Amino acid sequence: MLQKLASHNGDIQRLIEKGYALSVDSHYLIVRDVPYLDAERKLHWGSLVTKLVFVDQDHVRPEDHQIFFAGSVPHNLEGTPIPNLGGGTTSLALGDASKDVVVQRSFSHLPFRTKKYEDFFDKIDTYVAVISGPAMDLHSANPYTFRAVENVPDSVFKFHDTLTSRAEIGDLAAKFKNDIIAIIGIGGTGSYILDLLVRTPVKEIRIFDKDLFYVHNAFRAPGQTREDEFNRPKVEIHKARYDDYRHGVKAEQKFVDSTSAADFDGVTFAFVCVDKGSSRSDVFDLLIAKGIPFIDVGMGLDRNKPDNSLTGMLRTTYFSAQDAQKIRDMRLADVSDDPNDIYRNNIQLGELNALNACLAVIKFKQLRGFYSSEPDSPFHFLLDIQDLKIVH
Repeated sequence: MLQKLASHNGDIQRLIEKGYALSVDSHYLIVRDVPYLDAERKLHWGSLVTKLVFVDQDHVRPEDHQIFFAGSVPHNLEGTPIPNLGGGTTSLALGDASKDVVVQRSFSHLPFRTKKYEDFFDKIDTYVAVISGPAMDLHSANPYTFRAVENVPDSVFKFHDTLTSRAEIGDLAAKFKNDIIAIIGIGGTGSYILDLLVRTPVKEIRIFDKDLFYVHNAFRAPGQTREDEFNRPKVEIHKARYDDYRHGVKAEQKFVDSTSAADFDGVTFAFVCVDKGSSRSDVFDLLIAKGIPFIDVGMGLDRNKPDNSLTGMLRTTYFSAQDAQKIRDMRLADVSDDPNDIYRNNIQLGELNALNACLAVIKFKQLRGFYSSEPDSPFHFLLDIQDLKIVH
């Protein structure tokens, strides 16, 4: 990553050539080996961390004039804190490859004359001069170590996840990095769940569906539809839509039942998005037998007789690995087919599919600690379309 950026950004290449110990982690530029003095004028070593704002896939610019610092308060030769650094104490979560860089504070320093930094070279060189100048004078400390720092592993994304770095939630996003997710049923709700999950750094997503992609599917699924996609496997169509976005989406055109156990080896979580109760029963048997926690989604619609409009409910039910059979015995999810349910016949409801998918993914993210949840978090949710109330 660092060498690729340097090849397209002259300011980063200049930093390397000057001898700064650079690395890139979680879309931050890190400068290690930054010397500074404490209050007793003893020598310490810290690191500078600054956000990379990607203009496109290859070119970056500084976000602003502020910077993060891994270290204590830098002092000058008189043993007093260096003035005009601003900022304050803070923390910042970086990736596993940068565990040695523990951010403790931020600085806000503008160059006196220009009042802005032209590029990363200008920004880093200025901050190092301010922070390291006293240590360089007193101890002949050298920030230009030319040290090569091992880069982080390749990302699952083919684009830079600048959303995570801009929001400073890298520690939360990392909670998904070891997950292997299965989505059984890639129709309306399943396709929206896929659309949401591909934007998380989960290690792998396996999608299962035996059906072909027809015109009616295009009306309740995200993404652009081309005429040449019709009558081709659903899983093939939806996988192709994200091939330029990320790695790790695997398509299986098959019906999931008790014979599919090998396909779920290594799966850490599953989403069941089938519209037939009889199919759901076989999937439940498989997931419970393999001890895989899962969320099942459902939708029941009917005509509202007074005005002939639609009414009904969306359902999201979480089956933990420990209590899955107990929850199944509560019969919260249909495991038989209702011939009067008009949802499966001819009505395309993209907004309800999307909403059901959002509820399911939010619940999953709560389970991983990304979103906050109550100690005894509910496992079963019903959203009434008529009044938009959620009961659980």
